[in-house]
Amino acid sequence: MMKRLVIFLFSVSYAAAVCISAKCETGRYQPNWESLDKRPLPEWYDKAKIGIFLHWGVFSVPSYGSEWFWSNWHGNNSIHVDFMKKNYRPGFTYQEFAPMLTAEFFNPDEWAKLFQRAGAKYVVLTSKHHEGFTMFPSKKSFSWNSVEVGPHRDIVGELGKAVKDHGLVFGVYHSLFEWFNPIYLKDKYELFATRDYPTTKLWPDLKQLINDYEPSVLWSDGDWEALDSYWNSTDFLAWLYNDSPVKDRIVVNDRWGIGIPCHHGDFYNCQDRYNPGKLQNHKWENAFTLDSKSWGWRRDLQLRDLMTLDDLIKEVVSTVSCGGNALINVGPTKEGTIAPIFQERLLSFGKWLRVNGEAIYESSPWQHQNDSRNTNVWYTCRKTSYDGLRPTSKPLKTDKVSATYAIFLKWPANNVLQVKDLTPYLHSGNFAVGMLGKAGETLNWTISNGLTYITLPDKATVRTEHAWALRITLK
Repeated sequence: MMKRLVIFLFSVSYAAAVCISAKCETGRYQPNWESLDKRPLPEWYDKAKIGIFLHWGVFSVPSYGSEWFWSNWHGNNSIHVDFMKKNYRPGFTYQEFAPMLTAEFFNPDEWAKLFQRAGAKYVVLTSKHHEGFTMFPSKKSFSWNSVEVGPHRDIVGELGKAVKDHGLVFGVYHSLFEWFNPIYLKDKYELFATRDYPTTKLWPDLKQLINDYEPSVLWSDGDWEALDSYWNSTDFLAWLYNDSPVKDRIVVNDRWGIGIPCHHGDFYNCQDRYNPGKLQNHKWENAFTLDSKSWGWRRDLQLRDLMTLDDLIKEVVSTVSCGGNALINVGPTKEGTIAPIFQERLLSFGKWLRVNGEAIYESSPWQHQNDSRNTNVWYTCRKTSYDGLRPTSKPLKTDKVSATYAIFLKWPANNVLQVKDLTPYLHSGNFAVGMLGKAGETLNWTISNGLTYITLPDKATVRTEHAWALRITLK
């Protein structure tokens, strides 16, 4: 009997070890990073390439400094303290800003149309920033949510429906921590030996978001004060991947605790405005904001603080060339509008994509990213069978690539584009070179001394003014 018991216990222990080290035979992911990291990235995300990020909350009312207004003011930052003294009565509290988040002009359908015309394929909305105010009727945020105070509307629900109705993918940003939540501060004071906040606030909010709104992106933030074991990150993600209503299509980023960014997650952010400029061995995303100083709306915004259209295109092109997605942030106003200057940037970018999107959407990294001779040229490609999830720096065989794209950011003065890294590829077959937006027109090219010279059309005849894409295909 004892021998049988020993064998049984050994079998159970071995099965558990196998289950912990990888995905179980039952198809369930285990609450550890080794197992969770084996989950394949849902293909839609890599194909999408372009997303819109929205930082909207109570911080949009003072709309001064940044979305960290409350923390900076509470921390006695002199600029913020002076701002409050000059503009608000003594004793004014941050909570009193919440009723002023009126959102009277918020039209989710118009927002979704704007994002669609901007060329975005997915939209990520702040469901809760570090201030703790939720843009949905959180069952754990009494009188500190958008249904009970301020707009008196379910912002997450309304925008999520509109985005999906217009054929885009909907996602939510959610901060793990809350600056001044007393339950969180108690845990923090006790050096996170207790975990009351994740149990009583964080997990219920996250599960409500997933179950009620079924987002396809969960963009986590606010993780840096505690280890992932405090946030209970792996247990939550195992539930998300195994049992949630979005288990087959949800993607998450890498902000799940100290030491986790750039190491675990469906895609990596690593840091704000992350753009390494070279190919990575894991899917990544460049989240950046059109306003260089803030993610939320600022009433004192200056034109010089904004990315130009050329800046925006360069950021997106260099990101996609290196295998990343571009998540472009704008901050709505407290009234629920998107400032005309942001609309102009987004619509102009969308116009550019309507001509050149073939080189962006569903593309894969090519064997080179930034041309080694002409740094104004970035490459992407399309493969005969899509496998962009795992980009490689190894040379691609000609018969595996249906088209290569050279996107150049500056028009050469003599109308002849010089590049180096196309040369070995063009030597390997009989290729035709054309320009997107100039259907049916073939460009002349020659090779000399290791360089390729491509004669461009008359610039006055091309359809875009802010970067151009060449398509290279076998004849």
